Amino acid sequence: MTILHSLIMGVVEGVTEFLPISSTGHLILTSELLKISQSNFVKSFEIIIQFGAIFSVVVLYWKSFLNIINLKKIIIGFIPTGIIGLALYKVVKTHLIGNQNVVLWALILGGAALIIFEFWHKESEGAGDGIEQISYKQSFWVGLCQSIAIIPGISRSAATIVGGLLVGLKRKTIVEFSFLLAVPTMLAASGLDLIKNADYFSKDQFGVLTIGFIVSFITAMASIKFLLSFIKKHNFAPFGVYRILLTLFFWLIVLK
Repeated sequence: MTILHSLIMGVVEGVTEFLPISSTGHLILTSELLKISQSNFVKSFEIIIQFGAIFSVVVLYWKSFLNIINLKKIIIGFIPTGIIGLALYKVVKTHLIGNQNVVLWALILGGAALIIFEFWHKESEGAGDGIEQISYKQSFWVGLCQSIAIIPGISRSAATIVGGLLVGLKRKTIVEFSFLLAVPTMLAASGLDLIKNADYFSKDQFGVLTIGFIVSFITAMASIKFLLSFIKKHNFAPFGVYRILLTLFFWLIVLK
């Protein structure tokens, strides 16, 4: 994996991490386009680089992490993902990360689900507005939905957002809570992978990883601002259409 590969992957990660289109899925498909073999390091790269984008949330929302009530809700939301992710880490790393078929099926089915959901869902006037309005029960439910995203291609962002809308939260509220919930989730995923694999990385590989981290951090800042602006006037159906078109492109053109 070269420095140029790392730069490209960093941009892809930063742009896609907070959109409901699966950053992990995009990293795996980008690796296919760039002809990067799915080595153990590349699989780790596709996990760890996500914390670069997540760090942008810490910079933008650091005050929210100083609020004890918010912190409790974030921890409660993280619990189901943490337990399920730890239990299935080996299965995910061995059989799912890098598996194009899993990614493409998850993308197209998830895209169809987003479109159907937006056609059906109507936001109630009494929907929870503001993170302070999220109950502990709602936090746990959102975290449980997030755990589905251990399957690459599902999208952590999509799972948490749909889960939040299902339990009666406003779009801006659940989008911002999804940002916050991503921090412990990706910190745990990145930390676990580093602990298990760091001894096998060379100095050059750490350099490649650092470049990807920095680039993903910078581009993620712009992605967050874009999404917050987008949801003021639009729903998430266009992302569902994009997921379907991307899948068809790979099936009909790239993997033909």
